[in-house]
Amino acid sequence: MAEQTYKARMQKIYEDKIVPAMTEKFGYKNPMQVPKLDKIVLNMGVGEATQDKKKVDIAVAEMELIAGQKPVVAKAKKSVAQFKLREGMPIGCKVTLRKERMYEFLDRFITIALPRVRDFRGLNPKSFDGRGNYACGIKEQLIFPEISYDKIEKIRGMDVIVTTTANTDDEARELLRLFGFPFPQDAAAAN
Repeated sequence: MAEQTYKARMQKIYEDKIVPAMTEKFGYKNPMQVPKLDKIVLNMGVGEATQDKKKVDIAVAEMELIAGQKPVVAKAKKSVAQFKLREGMPIGCKVTLRKERMYEFLDRFITIALPRVRDFRGLNPKSFDGRGNYACGIKEQLIFPEISYDKIEKIRGMDVIVTTTANTDDEARELLRLFGFPFPQDAAAAN
């Protein structure tokens, strides 16, 4: 009997629905030309870490709950006297998600976390970098169900950067729209 390999729900959606839709819209000759997700990077800066190093440990623990993977502590590259910052001090954390973990996070981000954002009107459709990568900022980590409201000590924001293999922003925008990213409809029609 052949061994069943686990595939995340978003990965199945990509293979079954997104690849044919993208091929039809952009006229790819080969299924390997269809853009796909490369990685998702989560980044959380901890400005108050200059006064208290334990703040970074708390941020790392929260990031680990959200991502399901241990983050890397980011250290200062330069000393800045105005910010009381010395070279090598921990100032944040980041984690890079690939393959199954990336698809699992994407599923939770789109279906659970984004709908919990207060006064949410959709993601900014202009936050592409010109090479098919998308970045968005989150104001509070509470939108993720893994974070307990009672246990957090401070509300922190984070950046979510989605890296794709798309060559243009239009291809990447369509790819993310098919994944379920909530871009406002009128902005998509304008582009």
